[in-house]
Amino acid sequence: MAATVSTVIGLGSSSLSSPSRVSAPKPTSLTSGFLKSTVTVRNPLKQARASGGKYTCFDRDWLRRDFNVIGFGLIGWLAPSSIPVINGKSLTGLFFDSIGAELAHFPTPPALTSQFWLWLITWHFGLFVCLTFGQIGFKGRTEDYF
Repeated sequence: MAATVSTVIGLGSSSLSSPSRVSAPKPTSLTSGFLKSTVTVRNPLKQARASGGKYTCFDRDWLRRDFNVIGFGLIGWLAPSSIPVINGKSLTGLFFDSIGAELAHFPTPPALTSQFWLWLITWHFGLFVCLTFGQIGFKGRTEDYF
């Protein structure tokens, strides 16, 4: 039994070749979108050994949250918002009373003309302002900005 040599036509060959003429295979260069390029692209923003070889534009812990700020900010907002200055009632009391009134008819949402929305927005706006200034003041003090 004689061994026959056959050429498989496909990715490795560039043209049809006759089976009688067998030559050394030429190295071919195949490219694919799934393979990484061997050429490295230089990135001007990349810093050597910065956060595992990745470049960053700001600190990883950019929020720098601290539970002291959250605790003191909440206390710092609850104290002034609990002073009864609106017709003998406090902003916190009016907000919590409106929550109870709206929960009395629970499946139905609050109407757009309900006082609930005014107290909700006012109370939360004051809380977020207090937390923001608390974060600025507390972190500014610990990082020696002032």
